[in-house]
Amino acid sequence: MNFDPSIFKAYDIRGIYGQNLDENTAYKVARAYAVILKKENNKSNLRVVVGQDMRVSTPSLKERIVSGLTDSGIDVIDVGLVTTPTYYFAVAYYGYDGGIQVSASHNPPQWNGFKIVRAKAVPMGGETGIYLIRDMVKKSVFSHVVNKGKVVEKKDIVKEEVNVQREGLSWQKIKPFKIAVDTGNGMGALDVEAIFEDLPCKLSKLNFKLDGSFPVHIPDPLKEENLEWLKKEVLDKKCDLGIATDGDSDRWFFVDNLGQTVPQPILRGLMAQIALKENPGATVCYDIRPGRITRDMIEEAGGKAIVTRVGHSLIKETMLKEKAVFGGESSGHYFYQFPYGTFEAPVVLCLKFLSYLSLMDKPLSEVVSPYKRYFHSGEINRDVEDKEQKMEKIAQKYRDGKISRLDGITIEYPDFWFNVRPSNTESVLRFALEAKTQKLMQEKRDEIIKQIEEM
Repeated sequence: MNFDPSIFKAYDIRGIYGQNLDENTAYKVARAYAVILKKENNKSNLRVVVGQDMRVSTPSLKERIVSGLTDSGIDVIDVGLVTTPTYYFAVAYYGYDGGIQVSASHNPPQWNGFKIVRAKAVPMGGETGIYLIRDMVKKSVFSHVVNKGKVVEKKDIVKEEVNVQREGLSWQKIKPFKIAVDTGNGMGALDVEAIFEDLPCKLSKLNFKLDGSFPVHIPDPLKEENLEWLKKEVLDKKCDLGIATDGDSDRWFFVDNLGQTVPQPILRGLMAQIALKENPGATVCYDIRPGRITRDMIEEAGGKAIVTRVGHSLIKETMLKEKAVFGGESSGHYFYQFPYGTFEAPVVLCLKFLSYLSLMDKPLSEVVSPYKRYFHSGEINRDVEDKEQKMEKIAQKYRDGKISRLDGITIEYPDFWFNVRPSNTESVLRFALEAKTQKLMQEKRDEIIKQIEEM
């Protein structure tokens, strides 16, 4: 198999199994990662967590990851089948030196990949290690190690994760909600079972069997078509709400009692307000994609709102730098600060959200409704060859607005605002717009899409 640098992305390593990602690549990735860890850590007996999802290609890829680490003299802590948040917890809480999770998250079944972290589950991104791994994999020159590492199995971590992360939360006051849950045959079933074991809620379970072929739908709740089954279940069973998780359970989505998706910017704002009630005046991070209601809700709660670039690793990096207590990404990632690390924590998200709903004592649709102040286009992708040139032309055309270049270009006017940013791996521009009225949103959306397509 020829070396394909495109699998080394800004946030993780991901490709199509048998096409540009195979066991040989996995082995070299592990060897290269070991080189980085050894250079950064002035100690012997490094210990690295290795976890896995349920994809068909995962066991053989994981085997070679383990071999690459042990051949480099690194001890492996094999945590088995775990969600990505549980993998993060294992690395951070137990004080290990890093980790590799074999998973392609929400991608179709033919995909697979690796999510890599340092100690405390600090993410390794493109500029902070992944591109170094890429360059070493390309050269494929690794020194021989005499003393190989050993493998130790550590199981049932999710139970301890739930017990540790729910400490201090008012989870005992959660009401007996009726909840539909669709985990899309992905890893989220493990988290959901553990979180709800001691709760009085009644679950209506959809697609809970782990199946890497994803027989019903792709586990990507960001796409509305993948929420159809959940919405129907909520309405048919008259549930109080619905929950959908993505393939590796680091993204959670909610549906209200009317079968409507709870907009991520509003959910993010609600969770931010809950965090700010516990930590008055604290900092909250959120990504730059349009979702102004989040900023409104943070500032209304007396918090400091900091905008970040798009990407879970980039948001976490900013949270660590700014000492933020909470962070949220438009794609459904929710991050919490713990004494042992900062990363996605569905246990905390779910328990705090359900506790909040119990306290509000009214339907979720009524809780959300007052925050539907703006009208959103959704993210729209267009194929573009010269991405930078096109963005500059847009910046020139709308230069009378307030322009930010934090991630792509964001341009703000009093009544509407939008972001255009380039894909890291494709000849694609990603566009999203918000406005104060539906009519203006549609008008400006169509106007700017035309600009993107015609320039």
